[in-house]
Order: sequence, then C-alpha cells, then structure tokens
Amino acid sequence: MTPINISAQPRHDWTLEQVEALFALPFMELVFEAARVHRAWFDPSEMQLSQLLSVKTGGCAENCGYCSQSAHFKTGLKAEKLMEPAVVIAKAKAARDGGAQRFCMGAAWRELKDRDLPKLAEMIGGVKALGLETCATLGMLTAQQAKQLKDAGLDYYNHNLDTGPDYYKDVVTTRTYQERLDTLAYVRDAGMSTCCGGIVGMGETRRDRAGLLHQLATLPAHPDSLPINGLVPISGTPLGDQILAEGEKAIDSIEFVRTIAVARIVCPKAMVRLSAGREGMNRELQALCFLAGANSIFVGGKLLTTPLPDMDDDSRLFHDLDLKPMVMVKAEVAAPEAVPAE
Repeated sequence: MTPINISAQPRHDWTLEQVEALFALPFMELVFEAARVHRAWFDPSEMQLSQLLSVKTGGCAENCGYCSQSAHFKTGLKAEKLMEPAVVIAKAKAARDGGAQRFCMGAAWRELKDRDLPKLAEMIGGVKALGLETCATLGMLTAQQAKQLKDAGLDYYNHNLDTGPDYYKDVVTTRTYQERLDTLAYVRDAGMSTCCGGIVGMGETRRDRAGLLHQLATLPAHPDSLPINGLVPISGTPLGDQILAEGEKAIDSIEFVRTIAVARIVCPKAMVRLSAGREGMNRELQALCFLAGANSIFVGGKLLTTPLPDMDDDSRLFHDLDLKPMVMVKAEVAAPEAVPAE
C-alpha cells in the first residue's frame, strides 16, 4: 500500500483500506499524528463543554440494541411525555450558569412528529436567548421539519450513524442506514450544523469502527461535531446483556484511544467529543483521549439515561491537565469542502 497522506487539510477521498491502515499505525505514531492535526485547527488547551437533557424519555419505537429507552426491551425505564418548554429553559439556564456552552435536547422518538414542532420551537428559542448554542436529537426528520427547526434557532442537529454499514444490522433493524444518511442530508440542506458519530464496544470489529469513520469522512461535509460513545452496557438491552454476560470491558482502552485519534485525522475540523462511557474512564485514559484529539465533552452528571462524572471531578481534571473551556464561537455552517477531482 502507498504511504498514507496524513494532512491537516480536510479530504473526502479516504478509502476504507486507508482508514484501516491508520488504525494499524504504531500507537505512538498515530497519537502524535492526531495531535499534530488537532493543533492545526484548535488550541489543545481548550475544551468545549456541552450538556444534554432528555426532554422526552423512553417509549421509543426503535430497537437499537444498546438503548434503555427502546419500547422493545424491559429495562425498567418509564416512558415520559415531552417536557414543557419553561422547564427545559430553566434547566438550560442552570447548565449555562454551571459552565456549559452548548445545550442539547434529546427526545426518544423514531421520528419527529409535526404536532410537537411548536413546543420544540419554543424550547429552542428560549435556550438560544440564553446565549447558548442549541442542539437537538429527535430522530428522523423530513426536509421541511429540518427547515422549521433551523428557523426556530437550532444550531446543531445530532443524528448518529451508530456503527459501520456492515455491522449496522446487528445493532438495529427498525431504521435503515440510508434513512440516517437522508436525515443528515436534510439537516445540511437546511443550513444547520451536523453532529454525527457512533458507538464503539458493541461487539464490532476494528474494520467496523473503520467503516464508521470512513462513512463520516466521505460525507459531502464532515460532521461539525463527532461524538465517540463507549457502550455503557445496560441490563435488559441485547447488546448490554451480551457484554455483561461476557464479563469483559466493552472495548480495550488503547483501542478506544486509537478510534479517537483516527477520527481526529479523517475529520480534522470536527469537534471530536468524548461522550458516553466517560464516567467509567479513569483520568489517565481521558487525558490520552484529549492528547489524541478529543476536544469536547458532556458535563452535568448525566447523559440522557447514563451517568457522567460530576462537575467537581471534571474541574479537578481540567485543573490538573491545564485545560480551559473553549472560547465561544458563533455556530456557522461551512460550505461542503471541495472533493478532489478524480
């Protein structure tokens, strides 16, 4: 194979084999290259702080094998109604006062229903008025719904691919991979920024992890935010029960850092977020992830239905690593980067 071109400039011509070759680099070389790319676009001492609130919990019609909110599984989670806007806005204010820069609202739906748009628009507008960046994850969208969310003031829309296309059928069967890609296209076309990543540690192979990052790196525009979630095994979910029965870690720590580093290299301008699973990571593993290019975290003690480190732990970690909150920049949608000619 020809040498891999590790450039700090975004490119869209990655092959799956090249992404796999990045994973196979000697660990020290891979992390060094990822850190070099990171520094071309970001201040390595800055970290973006986001907070995520479940505005509608449980009862989802999807059968995602990792999710406690699926109506298909018995996890003890009670389905709840959509929160009132005033409650959400109050929680967003508390998040802002606690240091959050972006406020994300998540609803356990297969797809957004038009009847819920007025209430969501009120939430989004209220959160935006607090000076926070706004993000939502509400399931699949139509093109018109994406435009309406943009008009309401939504900056980012999260819609993860979850895993690579070859392993996808082992994770969820109620929504196709193409439907996920279609929703991302509607979000981009509406002028919103995309937040899109996946979950590792679900029993997938390294090639599947490479497949996920290859998909993200060859989109018409790279994700503006790229969350890498480590599976938190939840009893009652098929994937959670499988991991718990095996009694092993969902993914090796060094392999997780490799995934962060490859994500940074193939999507150099993205905010690479160390997302779910951080509560189970020690300080040293988190520091390695930051060194490898992760520059965004969720704070606030809870991520939808799974735990996060408390704010005091994060404050101590930031102090000891000489990290500081990222300087706020108004959310803008970049035009799709040019795809090199054949």
